[in-house]
Formats: sequence, C-alpha cells, structure tokens
Amino acid sequence: MVVERQRYGIVSGIRADVTRLHVFWMALAFPQLRRTHSVMGRWRPSGRVQRALFRAWSLLGGLALLAGYPLLVLGFGTRFVSRRLDTTATRLGVAGTVVLSTVVWGLLTLIARLRFSAEGFVAVGAASVVAVVSVALAVVFARVGGRGTTVLLAYPAATNALFLPPVVAALYSPTLAGVIFPESATLARWVLDNVLVVGNVNVALRDAFELEGVAYVAMWFALAVPVGWLLGSVVALADAVRPTARRSSHA
Repeated sequence: MVVERQRYGIVSGIRADVTRLHVFWMALAFPQLRRTHSVMGRWRPSGRVQRALFRAWSLLGGLALLAGYPLLVLGFGTRFVSRRLDTTATRLGVAGTVVLSTVVWGLLTLIARLRFSAEGFVAVGAASVVAVVSVALAVVFARVGGRGTTVLLAYPAATNALFLPPVVAALYSPTLAGVIFPESATLARWVLDNVLVVGNVNVALRDAFELEGVAYVAMWFALAVPVGWLLGSVVALADAVRPTARRSSHA
C-alpha cells in the first residue's frame, strides 16, 4: 500500500509538472489562455486557422517537454543536494566552510604525499588550494548576489571545487585513473559530437589536442563553467515549476 501511494504521488507530481509547463508554453503564443471567464470558462481558439495553429503549437510543446523534462528531474535532484550544502554552509559561515573544505582536500593532499611522487604531491596540493578558493568564492557569490549571480558564478565555482582535485589525483593514481579517465573520455566524445559541432569546433579541438595527461585537467576546468551554468539553470527551472516552502539565496 505504501509503495502504491508513493508511485501514485510520483505520477501525480509528474502530471502536475507537465500540465503546468504545457499551460505556460501555450500561453506564450496564446496569452488569452491566462484569462478564465466565470461563465464561458477558459478561452478556446475559434476559426479553422487559429485552431490549426493552436494544435501545432500544442504538439510542439509536447515534444519539447518530452525532451526537456529529464532536465527538470535533474534540477529536482540538484536542488535537493544544493539545499543541504547551502544549509551546511549557512551554519558554518564562510570561514567555517573554508576550514571544512581545507580539511577534506587537505586529507587528499596528505594521501598524495604518502602515495604519490613529489610531482604528484605538488599537483594535488595546488589543485586542492584552487578548490578551497573556489569553495570560498561559491559561498560568497551565493550570499552577496541574487539568482543570476548564483547561477553565473557560484555554481561554476562549486563545480570546479568538486571535480578538480580528484581529476588531478587521477593523473598519479591508477585506481582513480581507471574510473575517472574512461568516463571523462566518454563525456568528451559526447560533447564534441553533439555540442561543439557548430563551426567545426570539434574538428579543431581534436586536431589541436590529445586527451591524455593534463588535458583531462584542462577539460574539467573548462567544463566547470558550462556544467555549473547547466546545474544552476535546472535548479532555477525546478524552483519555477515546483516552488519549495524555503527558498535560499543559493538557488
């Protein structure tokens, strides 16, 4: 019975989200839909041409929702995580958050000192310093700015802080390399073949760079900005579609 209720709740939530988004989509081209008459009910198109345009726009909106709803689901998941991180950062403050991130990445640097070469230790230490600075910037940007500053600056900084040290450590750890590098190569191929096809940017990048060694670090450093923008945008979309009782400045 509990499983059935949970399933029903999920289905109801998805149906409500899709309905709300489709109504918003329809109102972009037909703002009359925002008006509901007490007697006549909701506005409906009249005339053959208007009805045809209405159906075509509705079908286009349905296809857009089919492709875009997974991004909304990503937004719900990212919002869940970001809310908890934001709560922790609020309780600790900027200084406390920096201290915590210093401890976390300091432990990684200590492991690098014990297991890696001197070169690996220095590289991981430098990446950890960048990560700690990025954490501080992410917290500050989320506090001093509004949603735009959070999406444009805070999320990329947080993404960089999360990914940079492990990727650098993978350069000197066969275990981490076996996990991170194959997935990174798969992601790189997808981005090149599906995103950077405009103007043959993918061809130029493949000719200029070989994805090996420090190229993985450069790749993730470059991806931190668009990935951060994407995560921040889908969280903003999740807030618009399904607002929460508590809205933090983070998203």
